Amino acid sequence: MSRVVVVGAGLAGLAAALRCAKQGHEVVLLERGTTLGGALGTVATDGFTWDAGPDRTLLPAVVRDLFRKTGRPLERELDLVPLEAHREHRFPDGTAVRLEAGRAAAIRAVETLSPGLGRAWAAHVGSYASTWEALRPTFEHPVPDAGPGEEAARLLRSRASLARSLRRALPDPRLRAVAAHPFVADGHDPREVPAWAGLVTYLEQTFGTWTLPGGLALLGEHLAARLPLRGVDVRTGVRVTDLRVEPGRRAVRGVVTDAGDVDADVVLLATDPRTLPVGAALLPGLRRTLPALPPRVVHLGLEGSETLDAETVLHPVHEGRRGRPGDPLLVVRPGGTAPAGRTAWTVHVRGTLLEDVPTALARHGLDVRDRVVATLDRSPTELVSAWHGTPLGVRWAGPRTLAQRAEVRTGVDGLHVVGAHAAALPGLPFAGLTAAVAAELVGKA
Repeated sequence: MSRVVVVGAGLAGLAAALRCAKQGHEVVLLERGTTLGGALGTVATDGFTWDAGPDRTLLPAVVRDLFRKTGRPLERELDLVPLEAHREHRFPDGTAVRLEAGRAAAIRAVETLSPGLGRAWAAHVGSYASTWEALRPTFEHPVPDAGPGEEAARLLRSRASLARSLRRALPDPRLRAVAAHPFVADGHDPREVPAWAGLVTYLEQTFGTWTLPGGLALLGEHLAARLPLRGVDVRTGVRVTDLRVEPGRRAVRGVVTDAGDVDADVVLLATDPRTLPVGAALLPGLRRTLPALPPRVVHLGLEGSETLDAETVLHPVHEGRRGRPGDPLLVVRPGGTAPAGRTAWTVHVRGTLLEDVPTALARHGLDVRDRVVATLDRSPTELVSAWHGTPLGVRWAGPRTLAQRAEVRTGVDGLHVVGAHAAALPGLPFAGLTAAVAAELVGKA
């Protein structure tokens, strides 16, 4: 039995703690805040409640595997359901495309933009099937000492950018905006994102997008409820200030906190390792990376029950041009709980907005200015402060970013990194997979 200390209680921290405890280890979970779940939480005002962070996930098998290997199966606790539509994209020229799961549905939808585009879209998305098969083992299991497979290594070494790949594959700028959207929404420049990362679109189309009725925050609540059942020692309100290194060795043997030292055989860091002096020193490549910050998030409570039936992306006129003030990307997410006769929306603002959100929505044809009865406006700085870090990990700055960012296996004895800062792709499933990889590295007691 090893003593495992997990730092940070977001999704990856919860998953890592539960997996290691189920494997028979003594686990201590340290969380700086007073609540568990990280971005998997809710915010509320005036009778409305919204998901504070993500409201959907890809790859439902990741969540099912986590529940099955740490307690009761998911189906006995939560009802994970597929969304009928991933999202609807609306463009400045008045056209729109609503993407649903499945190749045939996607072809039909894209074909409405212009004849022949459906085939181009299908060919582009389908080209990532082999990419997924080659890279999938690197997401699901520790990379062997000899390195990934030949095809995976070739893909990861490639200097081709997502923007370049999309220009070659998709003749219509609207389609290129759709394909790049998952990364633009997370604050990345497609010119700096590697081409292989575009496989996210393939995963959406092939496996669907999933959510929980009642909000994805329920996922964090149910995982947190398992901690005492697995014997995890949970300590909230504890700020980890550094790693404790064995003298004369490149080995971590605990953490330093504002409540004293905590010994460990293994430390699983589910926070940004750059915030710890020793962590930054042990992993020098991190100094050349920057965090991907969350967008501005505006929660709206609206009078009336009329709402949207899918996440709606309102593309700016000057999409792809950096630093264009007053022309941001707007993403409208219906969902949350509301008093009778009212409805809840969440709006993500990526870019500089020179007017209030309801006015900006009205410019795009969604006029709810007379319906707003509640507003909760959260800046990127406020979100990072509330979550004690960003759930979006490292911002892509070209192919070199992959070598500079942290990996689950750090090469430092007794130290693994899990969560968004160790995940090469965005979103809950890839953060969750890092916890599975770390647990495999720790092994059974």
